[in-house]
Amino acid sequence: MVQLLSPDGTRTPHPELDAVIAGNGGEDDLASPERLRGYYRDMVMIRAADLEATSLQRQGQLGLWASALGQEAAQIGAGHASREQDYLVPTYREHGIAWARGIEPWRLLESFRGVSHGGWDPNALRTHPYMIVLGSQAPHAVGYAMGLQRDGVVGTGKKETDTAVLALFGDGASSEGEVSESFTFAASFQAPVVFFTQNNQWAISVPTSVQTRVPLAQRSRGWGIPSVRVDGNDVLAVLAAVRDGLDAARAGEGPRFIEAVTYRMAAHTTSDDASRYRPSSEEEEWAAKDPILRLRRHLEQLGEIDEEFVARCDEEAHDLAMQLHHHIHGMEDPDPLGMFTHAYAEPHPIVEAEREQYLEYIAQFEDEGGDENADDATPSRDQNAEQDTAEQNGERA
Repeated sequence: MVQLLSPDGTRTPHPELDAVIAGNGGEDDLASPERLRGYYRDMVMIRAADLEATSLQRQGQLGLWASALGQEAAQIGAGHASREQDYLVPTYREHGIAWARGIEPWRLLESFRGVSHGGWDPNALRTHPYMIVLGSQAPHAVGYAMGLQRDGVVGTGKKETDTAVLALFGDGASSEGEVSESFTFAASFQAPVVFFTQNNQWAISVPTSVQTRVPLAQRSRGWGIPSVRVDGNDVLAVLAAVRDGLDAARAGEGPRFIEAVTYRMAAHTTSDDASRYRPSSEEEEWAAKDPILRLRRHLEQLGEIDEEFVARCDEEAHDLAMQLHHHIHGMEDPDPLGMFTHAYAEPHPIVEAEREQYLEYIAQFEDEGGDENADDATPSRDQNAEQDTAEQNGERA
């Protein structure tokens, strides 16, 4: 397993990846003190947002939350390893990836609140919306990568335009058939895609040791896809491995597979109770490998961090958490009839019938009394129909 930073922060040289990290020096140096401090701040910020999201779910403000607590290095490292033109395809736990790509955390929370179907423009930010179905992002990522081949933006030698795809999923998703099928297509067509799995040790309550008898990194080798296993709590190791893999894919050398060994310090989701299947001794063991603490120790050894910087990061993280808190608490629920308005570009008889059924359903509550101003607060069928028709006509125009 590749490790560049030990848990105590000691830097270990690597004959190949050191050159990847150094780049051409200057701004290309991925391990400059300035960049290292940036990774540290990013991990602190996204952890604060993660913890606040869990708190908001407990308050009934979110329907669900999938925490990435403990996986910050794997995600911040992978996110910053990609180049601006690369396309990233996440699952539903890549909050650090979203942060690294410039996606505000409140957009993620809106999805888990149920008021947004994505929250950002995937073309503008080169990041696909979250995908809940396990393994489904792998074939999508490969298909996109094959499209890049046909667009002629792979292997041309132009660093500013050659593009690759990064497909992210967990150890549980790696056991899905869709991932194996994706390996087949990626290998057959030498698609410019890097498969990046965060092995956080547990697929809900199923340990990785049950899912596979060998390291997950070996799963792709039967397809002829080169792979590497890295310490997922080591932001530098992840950064170097993913940058190296994407550069190779972008140059037309075909797909790569990376296993980042990390640990999900929280439960699978807020609907899960990890204490029912996970021993506390294991959690304590991994707490000592905390990715944020590891990078801080490394920076301290370099003399490139002080208490003032740490305090400033903590203060910014607290402010971010409070912003999320107030944003979500102040959010109005969307008009439920909106789900019918944009299902199809043109009116559809089945959707119209379902809309009528829903209107009849909510009318029951108006007929039962309740708020004497309910008629004023809830639009009538005719009002809604007129509004929907006007919106549709406006969009066609």
